[in-house]
This record gives sequence, C-alpha cells and structure tokens, in this order.
Amino acid sequence: MTAALIVVATAGEAARLADLHARVVVSGVGPVAAALATQRALAQAPARLVISAGIGGAYPDSGLRPADLAVSSVMVQADLGAWDGDGFMPLAALGLSVRPDAAQDAVFTAWVRAPQVAVRAGAALGPALTLSGVTGSLAQAAALEARHPGALCEGMEGAGVAHAALLAGVPALEVRGISNPVGPRDRQAWRIPEALAATRRGVQAALEELLISEA
Repeated sequence: MTAALIVVATAGEAARLADLHARVVVSGVGPVAAALATQRALAQAPARLVISAGIGGAYPDSGLRPADLAVSSVMVQADLGAWDGDGFMPLAALGLSVRPDAAQDAVFTAWVRAPQVAVRAGAALGPALTLSGVTGSLAQAAALEARHPGALCEGMEGAGVAHAALLAGVPALEVRGISNPVGPRDRQAWRIPEALAATRRGVQAALEELLISEA
C-alpha cells in the first residue's frame, strides 16, 4: 500500500513534487477529472492518505497573500446546488446527496490531522472551496465568503479528490499555495513560482505528519 497519493491538476505542479516519497498523479483540470483520476489511482494502488495539491486563489477576507499556504479543514464543492432567484441552495437544503445510499452534502471533512499539518507548514487552516468556473469578480468572491464563512482559498479539484477518497474509505486533505487573490484576473500580479514552493512545503508537512501518525 502506498503511504500517500498526491493528485495535481497539471504537469507543472507535479514537477515540483516528483522527488517526494509519494505517488504523484496528474488528473487534468476540474473536479470530475480529479475524481476520476483519484478513483483510478486508488484502484491501482491503495493509499493511506490522498492529498489534493496545487496553486489557487485566496479569498479577500482570508488574510492570505500570494506565496502563503492554505490547508483545508473541509473541502467544499461550492457550486453544486441550485439557484433560487438571487439565493443559492446547497444540496442539503434541496434534500439531495452526492452519495447514492447516504445523506452527504457537497462538503467533505479533511484528514483528522489537518490542524497539525497546518502548524507544521506555517499555513492557515480553513475551508477550501472547489468551483468548476474560476471566480472573476469581488462581488462573486464576497458572495462565496458569505455562504462559506472562513473560506480561505479557491481551486478546481479538491472536492473531486475528496469525494473519490471518501467513497474509497481513505482520508483526504487539500493543500493550496496561494498564487493570486480571488477576484478580477490580473495575471501580472500572480506569483506562481512562490505558490508552487508553498504547495511543496504543505505537501512535505503532510507527509511528515503521516509518518508520525503511523509511528
């Protein structure tokens, strides 16, 4: 059994993690691609922990800046639900579930040792949101923060990875190096190399914590 499976969206993210003692899988972008890749990888070689890793944006109220690091307390598929006028209804409010045989909103609890990982990595700990379409305005960002108090960061894969891991009975964690603020796109302000370095720091902390937990 592999100790940890790391799922990333792109080859560039994988390259920064290739020398770590873990299996790294490139899924492609989005929650569906991430879930399918995670399911396939776990079927090929079971793992004790699945880590969704990569760069992402920080919400305005998170206090995070480019080159900072976010570790998930929960992973949320934030755009899965229904709009009713200007209001958004999550699955639980609709009486629906992401699982066929049990009640499950689109909120996935992170690995129980996520707080220790955050401390070890010098990261913030809080909700990590997954969306299929990147948020492009401050108004959208504020609305998501209102629906998900304490939200730290936004990515496109974390909840997909967590969903597949849950069905396989494996704990999951999301680690996001911050490359930019969530809101209007300003590519000149992005700090991708620094975000990749932060992502690596978070993954290393998770792997170290996994070793300690199994000692």
